[in-house]
Amino acid sequence: MKVRINPELCQGHGRCYDLSPGLFGDDDEGYGQVLGDGTVPPGLQQPARLAVLNCPEHAIELSEAARG
Repeated sequence: MKVRINPELCQGHGRCYDLSPGLFGDDDEGYGQVLGDGTVPPGLQQPARLAVLNCPEHAIELSEAARG
């Protein structure tokens, strides 16, 4: 599972990094950013989903990793 933030949609509400600080942080202007490469560890999958559902601008995208 991976997360990404669409910077064109993000308005800097900060809910992502409040709800899941292990996955998201903020930049110098307060806009959300994904920490690392966006890979969601198993223990943070629920907080990632919560951040997606609580983003008022729908700027967070969650994708399932392809299974082989």
